[in-house]
Amino acid sequence: MRTDIFARLDREPEPPKIEIPRMSRTRLALFGGTSAFYLAIVVAVLASTWLVALDWKVMLFRPYQQWPELHAFLDYFVVLGQRGPTAVMVAAWLGWRSWRQHTLRPLLALGAALLLLNATVGAVKIGLGRLGPHYATQIGSAELFAGGDIFPSGHTANAVVTWGILAYLATTPRARRYLSALSAVVSLGVGLTTVYLGTHWLSDVLLGWAAGLLILLALPWCEPVIGRAEAWILSLREQWRARRRLAPSLPVAAGNLQPAIFPQRGPRSGDPSREPVAAVGHTRPGSTTRPNSQLTQPRPHPVRSERTPVTPSGSRRPPHSRPVGGG
Repeated sequence: MRTDIFARLDREPEPPKIEIPRMSRTRLALFGGTSAFYLAIVVAVLASTWLVALDWKVMLFRPYQQWPELHAFLDYFVVLGQRGPTAVMVAAWLGWRSWRQHTLRPLLALGAALLLLNATVGAVKIGLGRLGPHYATQIGSAELFAGGDIFPSGHTANAVVTWGILAYLATTPRARRYLSALSAVVSLGVGLTTVYLGTHWLSDVLLGWAAGLLILLALPWCEPVIGRAEAWILSLREQWRARRRLAPSLPVAAGNLQPAIFPQRGPRSGDPSREPVAAVGHTRPGSTTRPNSQLTQPRPHPVRSERTPVTPSGSRRPPHSRPVGGG
């Protein structure tokens, strides 16, 4: 007997009516406040204010030496912020969602979020070029424009986007609350773990949280593009299916797209059963001349069953079936 849990694993008979998030006033207010927070952190690091001094204090405190027993566990926990493993896990889940709900929106939303993440975070990383704590050269310096790529924290921003997209795509308020709490715990834990391991400054993590949240808040602006992309992909699928239905069912030999045309052979010499029709106006010696309009009638063509197959050793027809000669 099936339970409700296993019934939910089946594909839904029809696509459900999913409410697509819109850019509401609350979301706009959050987007504006997060953008201001983002700019404030960048300005504070560029001006080498108290935030840079706090970065150095945390770095010199060396949390990984204060609590070494956590090091082994946090080395594995920080993988939840790496782009490759997390993208594969979340894409597998959203792929099943897409199949079950007859829609490509979950996968396309994930692709759009990761594209925005790579474009925005990657551009700031390369543009500011900040060095990490393990490669710092001068105490108290912001270590900017030195060829680094750790500001903002990619692990932190990726954790916010990858796990937050699950809450963004949730179809019920209850699921959205639970997934929002889960993504917040994971992103906060991943960010603080990078500070513990000494791979990022504290300001890197703060900017990573803001960068990931900005991408999630901006996703409703991408929904029209996602909808057009889904319609285009589905139309291509229908065209491909239509071509497959119209394809010929007979197999065609490889490299031979046209039917083979065999030349017609004339009758073999010495075969009386295949005597050709006499030419127009031809007469045998001793016979009366016939008008050219008449054709000499050929001998009647015997049926295959009446022919006697001949081999080098003689006829293959049984003796009782051979005709008996007179005299």
